[in-house]
Amino acid sequence: MDRLRLKAVLGNHPHVEAVKSGELRSDRFDLDFVTYTPTNKAFKPMVREQAFDVCEMAIVTYLMAKAHGKPLVLLPATMLGRFQHAYALYNPARGTLRPSDLEGKRVGIRSFTTTTGAWIRGILANDYGVDLDKIRWVTFEDPHVAEYVDTTERAPADKNILQMLLDGELDAVLGEASNDARLKPLFPDPTAEAAKWYARRGVVPVNHLVVVTGKLAKAHPKVAAGVYDLLKQNKLQVGPVATPDLVPFGVEANRKPLELIVDYAFQQALIPRRYAVEELFDETTRGLN
Repeated sequence: MDRLRLKAVLGNHPHVEAVKSGELRSDRFDLDFVTYTPTNKAFKPMVREQAFDVCEMAIVTYLMAKAHGKPLVLLPATMLGRFQHAYALYNPARGTLRPSDLEGKRVGIRSFTTTTGAWIRGILANDYGVDLDKIRWVTFEDPHVAEYVDTTERAPADKNILQMLLDGELDAVLGEASNDARLKPLFPDPTAEAAKWYARRGVVPVNHLVVVTGKLAKAHPKVAAGVYDLLKQNKLQVGPVATPDLVPFGVEANRKPLELIVDYAFQQALIPRRYAVEELFDETTRGLN
């Protein structure tokens, strides 16, 4: 049988380095990597056109794509996971701002549908009692899923999110990091907050996993599973680089984070209902661990 050539997009993560370099290969298929910088630029063509066979994808983008019937299949292979508390900033020159103070404020975010945004909003709503509907959301980009109706205020095209924060045009921003000494984290000690949150929830917030096209999964289910196996082999080679493991592999290892992000996405009206974890996979990928 001829080897399949699959067009693929993955970020430059240490635990996929051997796959991307060709050091680790499959006997069933070859991966032809396409570079997108940043990687999230590939999500829109993958959702809208299925432009690649294999693609890293933010989990909220995938959930929304599923809700709108896009032919994509999830692999339980985490590419990026991180605690989110550090990715919320404010400008202390305009006074101290705490998470519980955000109602009535103007908060900037790249797109309302980003996964980091969904995680942080979930934390604000569920751990700090913030009414998300009372925040004035200002966005800078369209959602990856074209069918989603974005009702947020759009920043002028020439504006930069962090500059707007510095200029006092925004009260806070989500999903951004900065070394600018004029800005402070919204959560006063993000590392300590994240540790407390993890102790309470027992969840690693996963941001990016991997999807394959429905066409590939249907025509070549063993290849779809083989992509996962190859990525897992690389992950096992590298070993966990943090405790807890920020890039869990397997349906069971990802169950708790998937359940929680589904819950948050539903609360925020990004998806029409709560999906069971099993629904996020197909008959082949559901058994991957």
